[in-house]
Amino acid sequence: MNWRKFDLDLPNGIEIYEGINYEIPLRAWTAVVDESNPNIKVKILSSNDFDKIETPQQFLENNKYARLVINGGYFIKDNNPTKHVGLLKTNGKLEEAASHSVFRDGKRYYINRGAFGILNNGKVDISWCSTKNDSIFHWDKPFENRPGYPIDKFSFKNSKFWDVSSALHAGPVLIDNQRINVTVEEEVFFNTPIAGVQPRSAIGYTDDSKIIMMIVDGRQQISRGVYLEELAILMKQFNCIEALNLDGGGSSAIVADDRLLNRPSGRSSQREIMSAIGIFYKN
Repeated sequence: MNWRKFDLDLPNGIEIYEGINYEIPLRAWTAVVDESNPNIKVKILSSNDFDKIETPQQFLENNKYARLVINGGYFIKDNNPTKHVGLLKTNGKLEEAASHSVFRDGKRYYINRGAFGILNNGKVDISWCSTKNDSIFHWDKPFENRPGYPIDKFSFKNSKFWDVSSALHAGPVLIDNQRINVTVEEEVFFNTPIAGVQPRSAIGYTDDSKIIMMIVDGRQQISRGVYLEELAILMKQFNCIEALNLDGGGSSAIVADDRLLNRPSGRSSQREIMSAIGIFYKN
């Protein structure tokens, strides 16, 4: 992917890059955010609307000092109100607990899916996690599921308390400990559209305190979308040491400088979403 800086009216510490590959073809946008800048904060957001969903643009407009927003975790829109798929914690409040298992191909699989969290010290983290009562615990690796071979039981053995003020489940993890490691099978995303070629959203971080937020357009002539493995390669271009796939498809959107930058599934309209990740700037 060839990347160039995208000229926007954003504060110091927030940069946007546009990426183009005419051969595949692909078009993408990446925000590089300086987490060490004292004026910058990252927050996980959830909708306060009556139906619990709103567009990324509305998230930006409804949150004072927000300068950039991308979509967050999976959700079930058919529920009334909308239901988040897996963990959602914002501002210290657990809004949705983690799901301990899923059914796939007639079998029950116990899961500890990938999540993005904001630690109580303000730093960001990515880990495999689940909930126990109101507490969140994380593991150094996912459960060892394989298609047709689920693990026998759910256990918090080898887990540690995850001291996060906010967190959301998405998945799968793309990069772990500086290595590309797409845990589709372990997190039980196999035999789903998530494993195919799709528009994508991802978040990660580097070892020099940069937060990387990426959107890849898809389902259009100028951008076909990417496999998860390709998304991991793109995130590695920005030196991510940890990275996580977020909700994709028509939800994949990046709003900055008071406007939508990409074209979700080839459209200029924005899908309403339940959770988002925002970058805030205040002097």
